[in-house]
Amino acid sequence: MKSHARVVVIGGGVVGVSTLYHLAKKGWSDVVLVERKELTSGSTWHAAGLLPLFNMSYSVGQIHKYSVKFYQELQEETGMDVGFRNVSNIRLASNQDRMDEFRQYAGVASTIGVQVDFLTPEQVLDYWPMANIEGLVGAIRHPQDGYIQPADLTQALARGARDRGAEIYRNTAVTAITRSDDGLWVVSTDKGDITCDHVVSATGNFARKTGEMVGLNIPVIPVEHQYIVTEAHPDIQARHRDGKPEMGVLRDSEGQWYMREEAGGLILGPYEKGAPVCYLDGPSDDSEYELFQEDLERLEPHIESAMNRVPAFGESGVKRVYNGAIAYTPDGNPIVGPAWDLPNFWLNEGHSFGITAAGGAGWQLAEWIVEGEPTIDMLGVDPRRYGSYATKSYLKVKNEEAYANVFVTHFPDEERTEARPLRTAPCYDRLKALGAVFGQKFGWERANWFAPEGVPQEDHWSFRRSNYFAHIGNEVRNVAENAGLLDMSAFAKARISGPGAEAYLDHLVANKLPKKQGRVALCHALTERGGVHSEFTIQRESATSFYLVSAGAGQRLDHDWIKKHMPTDGSVRMDNLTNSIGVLVLAGPKSRDILGKITRADLSNAAFPWLSGQMIDVNLAPAMAIRVNFVGELGWELHHPIEYQNHIFDALMAAGAEFGLKPFGIRAMDAMRLEKSYRLVGTELSIEYAALESGLHRFVHLNKGDFKGQRQLAEWQERGFVNAMVTLEVHDTTDADAIGGNPIMTEDGTVIGRATSGGYGFRLEKSLALAMVRPDLATPGTKLMIDILDQRLPVTVLEDSPFDPDNARLRA
Repeated sequence: MKSHARVVVIGGGVVGVSTLYHLAKKGWSDVVLVERKELTSGSTWHAAGLLPLFNMSYSVGQIHKYSVKFYQELQEETGMDVGFRNVSNIRLASNQDRMDEFRQYAGVASTIGVQVDFLTPEQVLDYWPMANIEGLVGAIRHPQDGYIQPADLTQALARGARDRGAEIYRNTAVTAITRSDDGLWVVSTDKGDITCDHVVSATGNFARKTGEMVGLNIPVIPVEHQYIVTEAHPDIQARHRDGKPEMGVLRDSEGQWYMREEAGGLILGPYEKGAPVCYLDGPSDDSEYELFQEDLERLEPHIESAMNRVPAFGESGVKRVYNGAIAYTPDGNPIVGPAWDLPNFWLNEGHSFGITAAGGAGWQLAEWIVEGEPTIDMLGVDPRRYGSYATKSYLKVKNEEAYANVFVTHFPDEERTEARPLRTAPCYDRLKALGAVFGQKFGWERANWFAPEGVPQEDHWSFRRSNYFAHIGNEVRNVAENAGLLDMSAFAKARISGPGAEAYLDHLVANKLPKKQGRVALCHALTERGGVHSEFTIQRESATSFYLVSAGAGQRLDHDWIKKHMPTDGSVRMDNLTNSIGVLVLAGPKSRDILGKITRADLSNAAFPWLSGQMIDVNLAPAMAIRVNFVGELGWELHHPIEYQNHIFDALMAAGAEFGLKPFGIRAMDAMRLEKSYRLVGTELSIEYAALESGLHRFVHLNKGDFKGQRQLAEWQERGFVNAMVTLEVHDTTDADAIGGNPIMTEDGTVIGRATSGGYGFRLEKSLALAMVRPDLATPGTKLMIDILDQRLPVTVLEDSPFDPDNARLRA
């Protein structure tokens, strides 16, 4: 066994072996994989091998698309049969909400080049003649989809990796992972130590045990998944004798199950409520090819549904029931990317659809390790999307919830209920009493909207304008006419200080740092290639201290980025202030009148200009008032020691009563930010788009001096951009707006871009979308088309910031 390697991959399932293969394919031949038992002996061997292309996520969809294509190429490359069966995949819909989900997905799929065909109930019989189509309203079909043999796939990946110089050590258990004095990793095994630059954890059911070796609480716990294999059915056997094609993978979303052919019989895989997590404290050290006792009682509703939809299933005897562990995360997406706080330690864990994702996840993780960043935006699967709130107890209830919700309709405004409320600002109960309907972000409860008196405090989720649409409009109009109060305590907050703080931050971000004490600037940290990684509002506190604010959902991501780029000489210090500082946003034309009643500070333009901050008293309490907001109105963010929050909240509401002050929520804020063309990380701002493609020309100074991504961004600009961010007015809408992911097309139907966000602009009374389109079609006045659910609608490119383009209201 080698004593040194560039990368050690831990885990010999399909995910780990794919990572090894792709590292070797990138030219890193000095890589090894260690597996405690035999390859595939964890969860891979008992997987059903399905390859669903369906995914509502733009990024995860690309991962799945890559896998399906790559597995066929791998078979050619290695000469090994991976058992790929291109039988297609049919998803059934029994109601219009499900069809809306399929239409939204089909739009996303068209932007990444995945074919989706819509079927009438009668057309379903062309591909599944043994199905009962009663109660169906339609279906979609992926002609490129199918299934594969997981063990054969893994062995082919292993051969491909070995052919490129990688080595695999089976029956080799990892006993410890430590750091050497020179910063390298030492992976200790029962066969000896391997010193390496990088470690990849792809240990499946053992993820939490692996994490414990390096002090990580990896947010992965497996859930039991059962599937039933039947005896052969004579009608299926007859089809084969007659030379008829194998029926596709069938998915009944309302029944919450999948079904496919297997050796003349059928496989049924339900996703039931009540499936328990397993290996809560980790598998035993000798766990191998392990299954649990089946529990068919849990599956009875799904079995009955399957018998109704496919009567042949009820006519077939049960051959075997598998009940094995599948790794899960709270949102059902895998954990792929760098671990927080640890250099060169990588995670490829939590794969509930591991066979489908293994190829793409290995591909992108190899890009990340070798090139320094992935080629597609991986925010949806980044390990740092979770924080320390994701305890073992939290994971238990959330992972069971994620499993039970695999087949639910995934509405864009969906808010799941388990493990809530968890993180609450002090004003939570006050907001609730005022009608708040809450959502969750990074464990925090945030008011999405406010139900007026007599209106139930509940969401009716939809892909169309929902029960809260009119109430959000009223919130927006009140902010625009009077003033509104918004809790944004979930913001990530940090202080960067020390003699090297200014030089460090100046190199980290593309904008110029504020020069005067108290002044504020919007700054973006770029990736090495020149895309956008993080966005910060930076206030200069002194010559050697800066206050940074970023999105609440990005707390661990942004703070990890800061820490990993800090100098190691002690000249810069970071303090995480997130939990100690609350934020209340006061915005609207009467906000100066309201705040002026309860502060001694001079709030005039001359004394308190836009994009500046001052320590003030709010009634009796101290607060840093920063004249900035995300809604495009006169206002202040009041950053305060969190113990004063209720005092400040009550004082503002009392002072604002005569001025019409009312609370507003995140959805109203989002509607207003669309009217200002304000970008968000993960939508308009991404590692996939050059910062200048995202329209950040005012915030990127290529001539300010050296900063991260500067040279590569300039080179990207020289090569020419293929995207430009635009604001679109959507015409002829009725009951639905763009939500992001919608394809943008020319009049002949050629896809030339995608909406990144969308919604209704209540101040403009226009349906809006922000989008990335071909630069030659980004000129204001250009006419294009957009798909929104079942409609193709005309759009017009608008000037940036169509509401108050001169910022007169902000500067009032």
